[in-house]
Amino acid sequence: MTPLDLRRFAVAQTLFPETTLRRALHELVYVQADPIRAPARAQDLILQQRVAGYRAGDLERRYHQLGVEEDFFLNYGFVTRALHQLMHPRTAGRLLRADLPRAKLLLELVRERGTVHPREVDEHFAHGTRTNYWGGSSNVTTHLLDALHYRGQLRVARREKGIRLYTTREATPGALGAKERRAGVDRLVDVVVRLHAPLPARTLSTYVRRLRYAAPQWKAEIAPALERAKKRLARQTVDGIDWFWRAGDEARETAEITEPRVRLLAPFDPIVHDRTRFEALWGWEYRFEAYTPAAKRKLGYYALPLLWRDSVIGWANVARTDGELHAEIGYVAGKAPRDRLFARELEAELERMRAFLGASGRAAPR
Repeated sequence: MTPLDLRRFAVAQTLFPETTLRRALHELVYVQADPIRAPARAQDLILQQRVAGYRAGDLERRYHQLGVEEDFFLNYGFVTRALHQLMHPRTAGRLLRADLPRAKLLLELVRERGTVHPREVDEHFAHGTRTNYWGGSSNVTTHLLDALHYRGQLRVARREKGIRLYTTREATPGALGAKERRAGVDRLVDVVVRLHAPLPARTLSTYVRRLRYAAPQWKAEIAPALERAKKRLARQTVDGIDWFWRAGDEARETAEITEPRVRLLAPFDPIVHDRTRFEALWGWEYRFEAYTPAAKRKLGYYALPLLWRDSVIGWANVARTDGELHAEIGYVAGKAPRDRLFARELEAELERMRAFLGASGRAAPR
């Protein structure tokens, strides 16, 4: 493989031809979620590049029809029910011994009412507050709901104005034998590799080690699974870096991504998700700066990587203001490609973004 082959492989691996929302979710298996809307949530931006006619918020509106669950995999997001079942039951994490009596009462309330809003639970129990992971004060009800959801005893039934509504979840099979545990962890690794290949060795290690959050009950199996993966995956050294992928995946059809098209990607899109891989593939430093002080930002609050054909050549900050779409474009080379086709395709992508966001007027980049 050449560096160009790797770039095309990275784009083609998850950027399949546009399809239905259900099929796209089941092709990806996992879509990372993020609450920031600048101009839309990450999950919507990711799906907009893969679903025909997708509009911001379609995932939330149709969630109950799609056969997916909200859950934690590499990060919090949406997973297929097959992946969700593979990660459960989680028998460790997020629930203190002192919380068990209240958690039992909470589960009984949810079973009784079917679906509950966190406010409804809080009004019923008035549990008070607790210091959360970020050092702030959060409602104990929120903590208990989150813990029971993480452990698989509750599931998200739907959302109302972005707030998760919970219902109980049927019990999953109990503890597995050693052979089944190893096979289960290997399947989780395969999901990671399928989504993010080709993977530099460093990125492979980082992602696989994060599976301790997806399946804390299998934490001891993670390191051996990483070593097994390095032996069974396809591997090649390119420019001094060892790259890994599932054997046969490199042969996936790439005609779709070599077509001249501009795409504005979410900061958490699988194509650009890992910054180590990003720099190895495209030779420049991309950073997500939403939590960087404004004076220190180089790209912008929520810069969307700009993909042209099979190269990420810049970024865009897009905003919907007073119903109209505004876009500020930056380029690694300091200027746009001298190609009329690029200018036309950039305008077409901004038009797709306008329709996706429901903005009015013609989007003009600057």
